[in-house]
Amino acid sequence: MGFVIAIDGPAAAGKGTLARKLSSHYGFAYLDTGSLYRAVGQAVRDRGLDPSDAAAALEAARTLDVGKIDERAIRTREAGEAASVVAVMQPVRDAILQFQRDFAQNPPEGLPGAVLDGRDIGTVVCPDADVKIFVTASPEIRAHRRWLELKTSGSDVSEAQVLEDTRERDRRDSERTVSPLKPADDAHLLDTTNLSIEAAFGEAVRIIDKSMR
Repeated sequence: MGFVIAIDGPAAAGKGTLARKLSSHYGFAYLDTGSLYRAVGQAVRDRGLDPSDAAAALEAARTLDVGKIDERAIRTREAGEAASVVAVMQPVRDAILQFQRDFAQNPPEGLPGAVLDGRDIGTVVCPDADVKIFVTASPEIRAHRRWLELKTSGSDVSEAQVLEDTRERDRRDSERTVSPLKPADDAHLLDTTNLSIEAAFGEAVRIIDKSMR
């Protein structure tokens, strides 16, 4: 079993960018677990069905081919909302959970470790991860970051609407009964509100290197 780094946090806190940089820095495999739920939610939408349809969501999870995930399609606002809806369904989570654990325990291509980012990696998926980091930032900063991403992709949604969506998603993710969004008891908190990605990366490396020693 390789060295496992769990990166958790709310949307647009910077955990994905940080996790990718860490995987490259250490030569570890990387898994964006949020993309799995986004892909499930988008697959349901592509079939013209409601993401709240539990049967449709479970079927999408069971037949999901990670090699065919359309990264551009799953990064839309609608796909993000659908992901938050299907992620509360225990059967969907069960269908994806084992895949995530297998990835962490047996990194592809024989790599020495894995970096997984999501919302419950340190609490549910890999509770025994070697290092757990919970990345956060203020709702206003996260909404602004997300709005810039959407604007670049051609969306005309307002920043005020993105902030409203961010707060609602935070509430839903934190209050859900199935794997609520929260830091693991032994997680290191990393607030990126006033940090550049390089500064956040440097702090994360300091935490991980100390653990490795």
